[in-house]
Amino acid sequence: MTPRVRPASVASPLSPLPPAPLSEPPSPATLTARLLAWGQDQGRSLPWRTVDAEGRRDPYRTWVSEIMLQQTQVSTVLPYFERWLTRFPTVEALAAAPPDDALKAWEGLGYYARARHLHRAAQIVVAQQGGHLPRTRAELASLPGIGRSTLGAILSLAFGQRAAVLDGNLKRVLSRVFDVDTPLGQAATEARLWALSEALVMTLDRDDQAGPLNEALMDLGATVCLPRSPACLACPLTGHCLAQARGVQAGRPVRTPRKALPYFDVTCGLIWKGDGRLLIAQRPPHGMLGGLWEFPGGKQEPGESLPECLRREIMEELGIAIEVGEKLTAVQHTYTHLRITLHAFHCRLLHGEPQALGVAAWAWAWPEELAAYAFPVTDLKVIRALQTAISVGPVSWPDDVGARKQPLAQRTPSS
Repeated sequence: MTPRVRPASVASPLSPLPPAPLSEPPSPATLTARLLAWGQDQGRSLPWRTVDAEGRRDPYRTWVSEIMLQQTQVSTVLPYFERWLTRFPTVEALAAAPPDDALKAWEGLGYYARARHLHRAAQIVVAQQGGHLPRTRAELASLPGIGRSTLGAILSLAFGQRAAVLDGNLKRVLSRVFDVDTPLGQAATEARLWALSEALVMTLDRDDQAGPLNEALMDLGATVCLPRSPACLACPLTGHCLAQARGVQAGRPVRTPRKALPYFDVTCGLIWKGDGRLLIAQRPPHGMLGGLWEFPGGKQEPGESLPECLRREIMEELGIAIEVGEKLTAVQHTYTHLRITLHAFHCRLLHGEPQALGVAAWAWAWPEELAAYAFPVTDLKVIRALQTAISVGPVSWPDDVGARKQPLAQRTPSS
């Protein structure tokens, strides 16, 4: 029996094509047609993509999700997004909340400047735009925390405008499809990738197709065109990808070798007051981990022991003298630009009243009150170590600190 062959004239946009050597870059029009068809069929269902009865998205939900998704995976964002919308269901609710509430809701998600910018931008939107996220490129770009790619995402996804996006997923997809052989991070490479993304958007028949196209590219990078072991056989662009045709997809995008991150030993003090409360400090509002609370301390200098470092830092930041006791725990953590080991010590206050010298604010808090404050991940691990120590018996701090013999785990706030 002679097998039946589908006529070429009725091939669908996603009909499988055998890989073939490509002498020229793929046609943007072909790519967009295949991506739009694939996205409609295979796109992810995500809570910020819901639409109202008229098929429109909530710009506030789109905005929040795009800020959260900056340098963060969808699986990590999902529970934070749901909790955020429960706590701040509207831009008005966010604008009216104290900054600390926004940081607390962001706790653990990292890159905390995003939360500060989102909160400040919400206040601007309420004060200057009547609570409506601006629809023009210039006004939207003027808000804190909205860069070029986030701007394009909001304009295309929330407002149906023709705008390009270039997040990590798109960089990977475009680098492979067009076989970009220069390293990411170089100005020339970034400019070329932006030009490629914008060229795809400009080939669309309608402005409102930009959002579906951008999401298809995002989803393709997240589910098929993976950083390692890309699923090329399942890709709608098979046969239209220069890197795949040349067998170099595993080497795209090109990345410069990472430099070794600098390492620091850092100390922090669980400084106990005589009544059983702990001293915590708030970091300055700007800079790394700005606005978060922490157990005070700082970086060890050359020639210092860890206790000497902690005593110096506490005097510089808070103007008080302490005695350093036993170590509670040591926490290792890697940030984007450095690695640390945080050494946490039980301490007692010798003399002085805390002053906000190198910190934004300070407070005495019962151990069970710490959950009300926003802490960095490192300090959250210290808190868990403290809770574990409390659960198994009286906490070991210097003998004359806290004449109260009742274990903290059994004490009520009024005791």
